[in-house]
Amino acid sequence: MNLFIHNTRPYGEGDPVDVVVSDGVITELGAGLTAPEGAETIDADGLVLLPGFVDLHVHLREPGGEESETIETGSRAAALGGFTAVFAMPNTDPVADNAVVVEYVHRRGAEVGLVDVHPVGAVTVGLEGAKLAELGTMAQSAANVRMFSDDGRCVNDPLIMRRALEYASALDVVIAQHAEDHRLTAGAQANEGVVASRLGLAGWPATAEETVVARDCALAREARAALHVCHVSSQRTIDVLRAAKEAGVRVSAEVTPHHLLLTDAALTSYDPVNKVNPPLRTAADTKAMRAALAEGVIDVVATDHAPHAAQYKDTEWAAAKPGMLGLQTALSVLVHTMVEPGLLDWRGVARVLSERPAEITGLPDQGRPIAVGEPATFALVDPEAQWTVRGAALASKASNTPYEGMRLPGVVVATVLRGRVTARDGQVRNG
Repeated sequence: MNLFIHNTRPYGEGDPVDVVVSDGVITELGAGLTAPEGAETIDADGLVLLPGFVDLHVHLREPGGEESETIETGSRAAALGGFTAVFAMPNTDPVADNAVVVEYVHRRGAEVGLVDVHPVGAVTVGLEGAKLAELGTMAQSAANVRMFSDDGRCVNDPLIMRRALEYASALDVVIAQHAEDHRLTAGAQANEGVVASRLGLAGWPATAEETVVARDCALAREARAALHVCHVSSQRTIDVLRAAKEAGVRVSAEVTPHHLLLTDAALTSYDPVNKVNPPLRTAADTKAMRAALAEGVIDVVATDHAPHAAQYKDTEWAAAKPGMLGLQTALSVLVHTMVEPGLLDWRGVARVLSERPAEITGLPDQGRPIAVGEPATFALVDPEAQWTVRGAALASKASNTPYEGMRLPGVVVATVLRGRVTARDGQVRNG
């Protein structure tokens, strides 16, 4: 199928150009081009063209959690959000700790065909932290697993983590850590601080994150392995990451959209939609996250998209499961927190939402430059448009968005995966 994009501005720079796509590849790029016969045409006057987004951290819930999300509904949300690849975390039922489960997730993602679904393998059997899973078998399976994590739980045992990093170095894969020393967070319900004290909620201290990151950076240095830190939330963690990077440690880190925008002040309503792990922290932490993302100490934005069926959220705070939707709102929150204040330009958006995530995980055909001969994998964005978030209108099976009723800037007009339009004007294109 051929595609013709008329009058777009790659990376929001320069004069508008036309883009001709044939057989999934950019064949022409320039002003005044002619659409090939029979090509689908997108009039992109005023729209910004970016490489398709890559999310290193999503929960698609399948297998076992289909009441909250499926690979199909999650893929639909991803395509509508401008994503062309996602990494699905292993805390499913059964856990993705073996080749059978990761191959199922990979195969199901390919059947849906809206985004590239890359399964993340568990670091330990059953996410129990006691015995390493078969990392090599999963890495060499048909799913070609590139990242391993016990996300939702921390690999607390330093010996287990050391062995995992040593295997990762040999396999040339990434270990992604949910940094939380559970001995410091038992019973925790909110960020440890003034708000939690006032609300009578047990505190989750930032040191529980910082100390694990410091330990793991030392272990990664020793193993010469690639470590990725999930959902950084504490400003003190940023200092640890900066020092490790300056020392040559192969460490990357992500921040979620909600940790860029929201603070623990949102908890005053006791609405469980704002319950997340790690918890929303202070305004000072949020400010630090933005600065670190702009600086590059934090490498990428990853959504930690965590859908939950209503019965898991519409309950009292202590019983509610942590997590928020993120795929369809990620770009808008990034525009609001980083682009509008001048902390990132559109090149920067491409870096944190596409290029660095693809680089960290070694994806050869994602996060590529917008240039002749490159894969036609894009997100086409209207930088001037705004929209109002309504959870019930999102494509996910769940509706637990913390941005309900917010008016946010930046709208994904179309998503293209290797020349095929997967979403356009708010509608998903199947097959």
